[in-house]
Amino acid sequence: MTDQEILYQGAEAKIIKSTYLGYDAVVKKRVHKRYRIKEIDQVLIHSRTKQEAKVMALARSHGVSVPLIYDVDLKQGAITFEYVKGKRIKDIFDSITSVQRKKLCQQIGVQIGLLHNAEIIHGDLTTSNMILSKNHVYFIDFGLSEISTEIESRGVDLHLFMEALESTHSLHSTFFTYVLNAYTKTYNENAVLVKQKIDDIVKRGRYR
Repeated sequence: MTDQEILYQGAEAKIIKSTYLGYDAVVKKRVHKRYRIKEIDQVLIHSRTKQEAKVMALARSHGVSVPLIYDVDLKQGAITFEYVKGKRIKDIFDSITSVQRKKLCQQIGVQIGLLHNAEIIHGDLTTSNMILSKNHVYFIDFGLSEISTEIESRGVDLHLFMEALESTHSLHSTFFTYVLNAYTKTYNENAVLVKQKIDDIVKRGRYR
């Protein structure tokens, strides 16, 4: 890896722009926690890095648009993957036309459906973790992802995205409907149960 440039520094990891065998690349390197016992910290970094890489590879094998992984260094807690040149959905969503937003939401719904068909729960579905590159939506940051067969987990995943739209973008309810409709057509026959679960979660929040 060469020509390293820190793109983002978070509490859990730093994102570094780099190169790999001549290709533009991004390295996600998990941050060591000083308050944790060193041995425990290393075990956690190892397991979480392995889990994230495994989920990304699984997602890609099921047709989800995610960056291609170039290298995984479990000891360093680092994943090197292709650099997807584009713009975050968060940064462009409110400035494009309503027709473009509808198409974008339909793409997002399809991608989430493919994820859930692969039994993958993203865990942090926001427009900050989606990149539009050449009119195609890529999902990034699988740091909170997990494998689950539970309908509840799928409902929570989609509900979190609904809340992300509400807090960040205007006309959120209309566009979430586009997401949900595309999701329903992509996910299996349990999509109706997932939609019911979202409604249940909304009601639980309303009456707290």
